[in-house]
Order: sequence, then C-alpha cells, then structure tokens
Amino acid sequence: MRLYFTLRKMQPSHQESWDEKMVERLRSHGYAPFNQYPVAFFLALPDEASCNAVRARLEPEGYSVDVKPMKVELFGQSESGGGLPLSLHATKSMRLLVADVVEQSQRFGALAAEFHGRYDGWAA
Repeated sequence: MRLYFTLRKMQPSHQESWDEKMVERLRSHGYAPFNQYPVAFFLALPDEASCNAVRARLEPEGYSVDVKPMKVELFGQSESGGGLPLSLHATKSMRLLVADVVEQSQRFGALAAEFHGRYDGWAA
C-alpha cells in the first residue's frame, strides 16, 4: 500500500490540456507571451443561419470572421464535413497566455454546441 501511495504522489496532479501544450510549443518556437498575435479559432457549422448568428456575436468583439465550404476528400470522393458543411474562422489579435487561450477555447466550444456545430481548435 505504501508503494502505491508513494507512486501516486509522484504523478503530476495536473494534466496539460491541448491548449496548454500548443501555447508551450509556440513559446518554444519564439512566440513571446505578452506580444499580440493573430489567433484563428475554427468552428464547423451546419448552415448559413448558424454562421450569420455566430458572426453577429463575434464581429462586435473585434473578431474578423470568414466562412468557407468544407470539403473532405476520402478515397477520391468528395463529401462535406459530416453534416457540418461550413467552416467558420474567427481571427483576433491576442496574447498567447494559457488562461486566455483556454477561456476562449471553452467559449468557442460552447458557441459551437449552441449552434449544433463543432469546435475544431485554434492556430496562431
């Protein structure tokens, strides 16, 4: 029992999220934490009405939003993204701080769920 509890104490209590790993990776490539960088967040949405509603929420907050049809090539056959044929990209300059990026990812995940879509992550 003592060995079990000793090993358990040695395990990190916090698992890094994908967002945290990406921020650390970008910093290791020279991104400074307090500089502003354009960060793009990606949503897959089912229709134009959803895209317009998301655009209406984000543009007043300073996001630049564009929408493109999503095509996936599988074995030479083209199909739209699994019932979510539109890809919305929302870009805004922001600092690459873990807390800020995690907060935005959670927000975009909730926004995607509200409009029956999917949050596909971010890139800087």
